[in-house]
Amino acid sequence: MPKASVKRLIECNKNQLIDLVLDIEKYPEFVPFCLDAHIHEKNNEGDLTLIIADLTIGKGPFKDTYKSDVKFNKKNSTINVSNIGGPLNHLENTWYFKEQERGTEISFDIDFEIENKFLNIVMTKSFQFGLDKIADAFQKRAEELFGNSKN
Repeated sequence: MPKASVKRLIECNKNQLIDLVLDIEKYPEFVPFCLDAHIHEKNNEGDLTLIIADLTIGKGPFKDTYKSDVKFNKKNSTINVSNIGGPLNHLENTWYFKEQERGTEISFDIDFEIENKFLNIVMTKSFQFGLDKIADAFQKRAEELFGNSKN
């Protein structure tokens, strides 16, 4: 199963970055290979925000939609995502947000397995590169939206 991590310091405040990550329906505007996004449910339960969403990802002739269970924990500033349908046998990813003096450090860990064994091998080889491109996209989007605002 491909596993990867990325860490970035972004010159924005933590809540702005959390809102950016939870604004799933905007992903097609800036996330590479994300073709469509749809939120089915969004509920607040105490310190948790629970979201059920679809993401359609693809490139060229390859395109697939997977359904995710997204849980934002306000207490520890984490977002956990797991798949509940689609072309993935397994998906677990976690966003961590930590305020720093010069902005917010985000960490993103992902572990997944695609049903198609051939695609799984291909993805394993190029996955860290793809994850870095996605992290770049989130960083660029945050800078465009929030500039250097840390308040």
